[in-house]
Amino acid sequence: MRPATKTAAAVTTLLGVGAAAVVAGRHASDAALKAPPGRPLPTDPRLTVHATAPGRITLTRSLVSLRPGTYGLRGPGAHAVVGEVLDRAPHTADTVVRRLERVTHGSLAPGDRVRLTPQVHRGTPSAALGLEYQDVEIAAELGPLPAWLVPGPRTTWVIAVHGLGTTREHPLNVVEFLHRQQLPVLLLAYRGDDGAPRSPDGLGHLGDSEWRDLDAAIRYALRAGARRVILHGWSTGATMALHAATRSALRERIAGIVLDSPVLDWEFTLKALATAHGTPGALLPLAVRAAQGRTGLHGDRLQEAVDPKALRVPTLLFHGPDDTLAPWGPSRELADRRPELISLHTVPHAPHASMWNADPARYEETLRRFLTPLM
Repeated sequence: MRPATKTAAAVTTLLGVGAAAVVAGRHASDAALKAPPGRPLPTDPRLTVHATAPGRITLTRSLVSLRPGTYGLRGPGAHAVVGEVLDRAPHTADTVVRRLERVTHGSLAPGDRVRLTPQVHRGTPSAALGLEYQDVEIAAELGPLPAWLVPGPRTTWVIAVHGLGTTREHPLNVVEFLHRQQLPVLLLAYRGDDGAPRSPDGLGHLGDSEWRDLDAAIRYALRAGARRVILHGWSTGATMALHAATRSALRERIAGIVLDSPVLDWEFTLKALATAHGTPGALLPLAVRAAQGRTGLHGDRLQEAVDPKALRVPTLLFHGPDDTLAPWGPSRELADRRPELISLHTVPHAPHASMWNADPARYEETLRRFLTPLM
C-alpha cells in the first residue's frame, strides 16, 4: 500500500473511531439528561412485591426496602405510600414487611416490580390534601408555565420547585405543613414538565437554564401580592434556587432559601445518572463532554451560584451522606464556609431528595424554626 493510501486509511479509521465516540457520548448524555418527569430515577434497584394485606406490604429485602421513613411506591400503573418497617411482622431472610399507608392509584399484586420514590402524593393540592388552590399560569421566556397556588394570609410566599425524577406533586410533601404556617405556596412546573414548554434542545440542564423559569415565578408572586419570597427547592430545583438567589434581578426580594439535596457538582450527577442507565464507565467522560457541548453546562456558573461571598440570604440546607446522586461533600463545604448564614441539617439513611421522607417530623420542625423569623 502506498504511503498516501496508508495515511488515508488511518485517517478514515480515526474519523470512524471519533464519530463512534461522539455517538456514544451523545447516547450516554441522552440517558442522563432526558429523564422523563415523574418517573423514579433508576439509581435505586427495583423491588418485587411478594405479598399485600390490609395495612402491610411485603417487599424484597435490601438496604433500599429497609430505609426508615415514608415513601411513595411506584409500579406499572400503580402508586402507593409505604411507611415504616413493621418490626413485629413476620419477615424472612429475603423479605421485609412495611406499613402500607394507602394505594393512591391502580393496584399492587405479588410479582409487581416497584421502586421507592420521594413523591408521596398524587394529584392536585385538593385531591391529595383537601386544600383549596388555584390553577395559575406564569409567563416565562419559553412560554406559559402551569403552577398551583395554595393561598394563605401572609405576604411572604414560598415557591416550591421539584427536581430530578419528580413533578410538582413532590413538594406536596410539605405543603400541608406550610399551609398551617399560613404561608401561600406556589408550586411550579417548569420547562420539560408536563404542560410546560420543552427546552429548545429537548434536554434537562440540571438547573443551569431552568432557573430562569423560577425567576419568572418570583416575578409572578411579587405582582400577585407577595412582598417577599422564600425559595424551597429539591435536587436540581435546589440548584435553581441557588442560581436565582445570586443571579436574579429580584434577588433582594428573596427572604431565604431552603435547599434539599442540591446538585452542586453537575459532572458527578451526570455520571451517576448515566451509570444508572447502564452506561459503561469508559464512556462516562464522553458523556460529560457531550453534555457540556450540547447544553452549554459550565462549572463556572454553578461555582458562581454557590460562592459564599455571593450568597446573602439565610439558607437552610438538608442533605446527607447516603445521597449517591448529588454528593454530600459540596453541601457540607458550602455550609462550613458561611456558618453564620447557612444551616446544614444532616439527614442519614436518606436517598436523593428524600430528606423529608426519612423523618418528616424532624424535617418539619427544623423547617419551622428556620421559617419563623422570615415570615
